[in-house]
Amino acid sequence: MPDHLLETAAQHASASVPVAAPDDTVGEVLRGMAGRQFDTAAVVAVCADDRLSGVVTIERLLAADPDLSMRAVMDPAPPIVAPGTDQERAAWQAVKHGEPGLAVVDSTGRFRGLIAPQRLLAVLLAEHDEDMARLGGYLHTTAEARTASTEPVPHRLWHRLPWLLLGLAGALAAAGIVGAFEQALERAVLVAFFVPGVVYIADAVGTQTEALVIRGLSVGVGIRRIVVRETLTGVLVGALLGVVAAPAIWLLWNDVDVAVAVGLAVFAASSIATLVAMALPWLFARLGADPAFGSGPLATVIQDLLSIAIYFAAITVVTT
Repeated sequence: MPDHLLETAAQHASASVPVAAPDDTVGEVLRGMAGRQFDTAAVVAVCADDRLSGVVTIERLLAADPDLSMRAVMDPAPPIVAPGTDQERAAWQAVKHGEPGLAVVDSTGRFRGLIAPQRLLAVLLAEHDEDMARLGGYLHTTAEARTASTEPVPHRLWHRLPWLLLGLAGALAAAGIVGAFEQALERAVLVAFFVPGVVYIADAVGTQTEALVIRGLSVGVGIRRIVVRETLTGVLVGALLGVVAAPAIWLLWNDVDVAVAVGLAVFAASSIATLVAMALPWLFARLGADPAFGSGPLATVIQDLLSIAIYFAAITVVTT
């Protein structure tokens, strides 16, 4: 089946169903159905020259006078869907109208088949499964969530350890960056006090953005709908936190240079953390990987390194 028809009404429609002409009598149709096997006999399609005129449920057909025509007992305006209609929309269309089956009709009015009630139920169950998976932060089905929750210890290590080892490498790199600014630390021990704070703020801002992006991706919200507003939010958050931090540090420690450096670092690190936190989940999703495993640890490493570098760069610029 072509890719564009996957998860559509056409995928679930069957032409192996009872079909009658408008002028056929109820008795003729019932006799014609006897001894034949259909994919579903819940609904009889009434067609004239391959074009759908109406439908008759099997319950209505069995209760009707055998001499009546199908035209007299059919529903002339049944709910129909196009072949390309999304499967979930098609299933809910049938539920909304209380139909045991759903007719699929193309743009020319030609009858393409019926979606059987068991297929409609399967679609609703599959869509429910997917919706529950999305609420849990998974991009596909809850089978992945179940697998991740019950997989053996070696698989758990394989999925997690590489990213944590990368985090360890990041921690060593961060120590190297701090060591490169040993002279600045020797001149003012106060400088070291705010390294954890700048790193924490950037991580917190990035974590909020990352959670929002992963949640959006899990429910089908593309990164393009998020990037502008979230970038602006990150910049404003960084600016507000920097404006609050600088005066507070100045008043409490009476050091203008450190206060200005921390304020600038918080602003820049928070803004950049927002960009990193948006880019990584999107990249993991494009590569077909679960963002929940890798994007968090990797984003933390990158954000920490950038935050430390930005902070000491700000200290260097302000104090020279």
